[in-house]
Amino acid sequence: MRSRAPPPPLPLVVLLLGGWASLCGAFYLPGLAPVSFCDEGGEKAGCKSKIELFVNRLDSVESVLPYEYDAFDFCQDAEEKRPSENLGQVLFGERIASSPYKFTFKKNQQCQVACMKSYDPENTNDKNKLEFLKKGMRLNYQHHWIIDNMPVTWCYDFGELHKFCNPGFPVGCFVASDGRAKDSCTINSEFNKKNTYYLFNHVDITITYHSAQNENWLGARLVTARLEPKSYKQTDINNLSCEGPPMEISAEFNSKLNLIYSYSVKFEENNNIKWASRWDYILESMPHTNIQWFSIMNSLVIVLFLSGMVAMILLRTLHKDIARYNQIDSSEDAQEEFGWKLVHGDVFRPPRKGMLLSVFLGQGTQIFIMTFITLFLACLGFLSPANRGALMTCAVVLWVLLGTPAGYVSARMYKTFRGEKWKTNVLLTALLCPGIVFADFFIMNLILWVKGSSAAIPFGTLVAILAMWFGISVPLTFVGAYFGFKEKPIEHPVRTNQIPRQIPEQSFFTKPLPGIIMGGILPFGCIFIQLFFILNSIWSHQMYYMFGFLFLVFIILLITCSEATVLLCYFHLCAEDYHWWWRSFLTSSFTAVYLFIYAVHYFFSKLQITGTASTILYFGYTMIMVLIFFLFTGQ
Repeated sequence: MRSRAPPPPLPLVVLLLGGWASLCGAFYLPGLAPVSFCDEGGEKAGCKSKIELFVNRLDSVESVLPYEYDAFDFCQDAEEKRPSENLGQVLFGERIASSPYKFTFKKNQQCQVACMKSYDPENTNDKNKLEFLKKGMRLNYQHHWIIDNMPVTWCYDFGELHKFCNPGFPVGCFVASDGRAKDSCTINSEFNKKNTYYLFNHVDITITYHSAQNENWLGARLVTARLEPKSYKQTDINNLSCEGPPMEISAEFNSKLNLIYSYSVKFEENNNIKWASRWDYILESMPHTNIQWFSIMNSLVIVLFLSGMVAMILLRTLHKDIARYNQIDSSEDAQEEFGWKLVHGDVFRPPRKGMLLSVFLGQGTQIFIMTFITLFLACLGFLSPANRGALMTCAVVLWVLLGTPAGYVSARMYKTFRGEKWKTNVLLTALLCPGIVFADFFIMNLILWVKGSSAAIPFGTLVAILAMWFGISVPLTFVGAYFGFKEKPIEHPVRTNQIPRQIPEQSFFTKPLPGIIMGGILPFGCIFIQLFFILNSIWSHQMYYMFGFLFLVFIILLITCSEATVLLCYFHLCAEDYHWWWRSFLTSSFTAVYLFIYAVHYFFSKLQITGTASTILYFGYTMIMVLIFFLFTGQ
């Protein structure tokens, strides 16, 4: 998890921040304890010889719908076992199961049969199974296999000097009717027959281990698991050769078809790779650290620009104005003043729709604290990729437990706005935004249920989520609201006039909408590069691990949102417009609109998603992200 690329020459403050980010990346706490393996017959306590390969759900960059391994009629384990999954794994659609691929430590095997599947064109069930398998190859669905809690990777050359290790490998590939080889069909010149599918029915697996020589533990520990998918047309299950022409499946299914799945496995010793850093070779082949440094530099330039603007206003303009204001002796002179001083009697006037604003502020506080703690723990390595589902589990549990600050902030602000419908305020704080997210999520889940996707949340899990919401989060929100309403309203430094002051006609740039639109540009400029990697992680199924960088961007985003809001509020007050409550919230939260626009651009320019269901799912889940980001940046 340690960044290898040397940072570019930077100012001292950036070097300090970068060193801290690197430290966060290096401090790695794995998800599971190490497992030791011994030769067959040499098993001891805490050391075993059997190695199990687990299979996970299959996904594709061309579809949002993941499917369980069994849905594609691959080889299944006669005694299938399913490890217990945490809440995050269930929400992300992970479905891990045992497989028929069983190995013995240090025992090399060549061309072993996994199973054979037969398909009869006269059988409707067989036709449906084969058609679904073809769909998987056409949409480039990817296997995800696991050995000793680490992904089995397919490493291949990417460009002239770069090697990319993919934590998945394709089911197969398709050559179109015009002879165009799609996806992984380009790796083999023999994949050239038009309108034909090529199935990867053989895998060469290489498992690397670190032996216990000069170590204080027994046996050996597995440090890498790589494979190379192959396609062989096998005819005799009792006499496999694992060579010859590829396994072709014609687009037309007219004759009986036998598919033989096989595998080879070999073990190699490599004591240069430590168990604690066994994920490094995957992570180092992924998106480059240099781009991350560019993102940090880009964000810091924006922060420095805004900080300079705010400092100039506070240290020069405000200081000068306050000094002049204190020197005024007569009321005639006071009437000659202009700008923000003229609205001091109206600036703390309660806003319209104060109920909704207080609810948004409460929910935003809950999301802000949840995000901060989650990113901090991820930066320390507790939520590393090895700890599957931990990131989502942590976020959901924290959100449930943070109902109290949401209720407190919402109630306190509502009381400050002189609101009287406190019951409505508490109920809206507990139910409004979570209800919108749950309704969206439930509709998306119905689509996944209909499509038979593994990402569909089981009914029992939905009930558990509702129980956590109504049984823990809602009562905690009521507790927070109780203490919030018991507190005195926030005291304002000046008294509010009884008669509202008339607001003069505003110029174009001091009108609400142009100011709000401009306010969201700078915060979005801080995050858009990091946002690309996050969207890649979600929709292109790439592993995200650069939480040190993400935490820095998170802090920079907070500073940028705060400074942009202060700056624009000052300009509006100088224009004698005292309606700043909603404007201060919407100025920074408008960043969420730019997030949505970028997500639309990403969908059309980067993804190859096809199908109505996948499109609806993409934008449905994007709307949940946008709402959460809207509340987070606004508060």
